[in-house]
Amino acid sequence: MIEILKAILFGVIEGLTEWLPISSTGHMILADEFVRLDMSARFIEMFLVVIQFGAILAVVVLYFNKLNPFASNKTRLQKRDTVSLWGKVIVSCVPAGIIGLLFNDKINELFYNYKTVAVTLVVYGVLFILVENRNRRRIPSVQKLPELSYRTALLIGVFQALSLIPGTSRSGATILGAILIGTSREVAAEFTFFLAIPVMLGASLLKMVKFGFSYTPLEASVLVVGMVTAFVVSVLAIRFLMGYIKKHDFKPFGYYRIVLGVVVAVYFMVAGR
Repeated sequence: MIEILKAILFGVIEGLTEWLPISSTGHMILADEFVRLDMSARFIEMFLVVIQFGAILAVVVLYFNKLNPFASNKTRLQKRDTVSLWGKVIVSCVPAGIIGLLFNDKINELFYNYKTVAVTLVVYGVLFILVENRNRRRIPSVQKLPELSYRTALLIGVFQALSLIPGTSRSGATILGAILIGTSREVAAEFTFFLAIPVMLGASLLKMVKFGFSYTPLEASVLVVGMVTAFVVSVLAIRFLMGYIKKHDFKPFGYYRIVLGVVVAVYFMVAGR
């Protein structure tokens, strides 16, 4: 029973931190420090990636009509825009895909540590504050998804590649990059959600195939509970974020990242890691 409760906790953390620009890695490092699953290291490694599938499913459910190019209630122009949106998502995934395939192991070897996570949490927190202050009186050049060009999508993809460094936050990097390029907060957030589908789905499937499809009853229960929890919390987190940014900016997330980065650094230094 205790392992199921731990799976719920990890699902909640995943569902919240995957979409809010506050770094899922930073939170998972802290969670893993205090709440460890009593299971094999191989399963835990797979579990922490595959629970993302629940988070992805939340995006698909919430935006199914917008993402479906075959929806009967869409005009021909709207269907064409939807196909174009998927094209931009694919283009945007190219930079991170290439860099990840070539250097992912090396990046994890060099940067997957609390020092990097602490620094990136603080740095991107400061950047969120600076960018929002810079854009306070600026009118975004891209205020609707169809206005997003392939060039802009590719540039956002370059920012997404920065998220390969632990602690950066995939949503944080892409939202920050999109706002810098000139998109509205709503477009930046939605496009970030859509980018997650191929990226996270690919990572989840790869981990599942690598682990295999033979689970003990406890392993299967923990995995399913984690994914379901991540799905439910993701639905709430996405709805919250889209409602929040209609009236507010991202600066509070910047301040939160700075505080969390300091907490991570201080904790592990005191612990002598």
